[in-house]
Amino acid sequence: MSILLRGRVHGLKGPVNGVLVEGGLITWVGAGKPPTRPDEELAAGPGEVIAPGFIDLQVNGFQGHDAAGGRDEIAAMSELLPSTGVTAFLPTLISAPVATGAEFAASVAAAAESPGARVLGAHIEGPFINPSFRGAHERECLADPSPASVEVIASAHPHLVTLAPELPGALDAIVRLVRAGVVVSAGHTGADYEQGRRAIAAGVRFGTHIYNAMPPVHHRRPGIALALLLDSRVSVGLIADGEHIHPAVCAQLVRVKDTARIALTTDQTAAAGSPPGQYRLTGRAVVSDGTVVRLEDGTLAGSAATMDDIVRRMTAIPGMNATRAITMASAVPARVLGERGLGRIRVGGCADLVVLDGDLRVRLTMVGGKIRFRK
Repeated sequence: MSILLRGRVHGLKGPVNGVLVEGGLITWVGAGKPPTRPDEELAAGPGEVIAPGFIDLQVNGFQGHDAAGGRDEIAAMSELLPSTGVTAFLPTLISAPVATGAEFAASVAAAAESPGARVLGAHIEGPFINPSFRGAHERECLADPSPASVEVIASAHPHLVTLAPELPGALDAIVRLVRAGVVVSAGHTGADYEQGRRAIAAGVRFGTHIYNAMPPVHHRRPGIALALLLDSRVSVGLIADGEHIHPAVCAQLVRVKDTARIALTTDQTAAAGSPPGQYRLTGRAVVSDGTVVRLEDGTLAGSAATMDDIVRRMTAIPGMNATRAITMASAVPARVLGERGLGRIRVGGCADLVVLDGDLRVRLTMVGGKIRFRK
């Protein structure tokens, strides 16, 4: 089935007012009459924009579902996430025994054909993280990256792994994971600036939830955060929910780091898209206030925000606008993952699209040319 979307197109100037979708791909972007007659034509309203679908690199759960529950839970998340404009995501597991992480990656792979947002692979966050910066991760699950344990994770083929590069054996682990095709991210780390630079030289190309669970930037001890921000090879994840990062720091970040290297991420949990209350995060009890979730002792444990929430919040940051915020939620995470067919509206690209109204609220979401959400 072919569908023609009419309206203003994100990131494109001039008279462009149409996107033609055929067979799951974008086959035409232009003005006037498309080369073939579509089976259906949909018009965006005044003030609305046709944008690339959002890609979330860190999804622990959604609407009562916990990714740690395996294939069925991940499949349920896949069906629900298009309501927030998300067309692709990485189900995420926080620190667990190495064997459990490998099993999780297999569960994610088994959910890859879910009929909703694309399941792009697993994000294994830990267990190779610094105990002093573990946040909500259980201490007894943490481990140093021994060659044997790293081999178990590498052989499971996750798409992204978050680790602390200062741990014994971590630099070798980075090299091995990169060789296996894994995107390696620094996070939950106490590394200093020089350790951060060595990690980047070894192959780290992402920073998980920048500023969170890492040393603060000090003018004499800048820490790994500044190493990640100042290196143009590295992208960073930003949880712009108003709690994980103060809006003023978000404004500073977009001045220091090229926005083409900042990926909006939710770090959302089962509480996202749901009322405040009690939920589970990889089996642990957490409490949501409607914006963030915390352990019972008050430790920050993730977000209840959705990607469209974060795009709207980021648009309001001084120096930002809707175009830049949408790009940070689509093209940037696609680039981080090496997903060339996603994140942009161009001929030959995947027809993963979202129609946003004038308030940047999701009106329609399309994945692979099929409408998965319509308001």
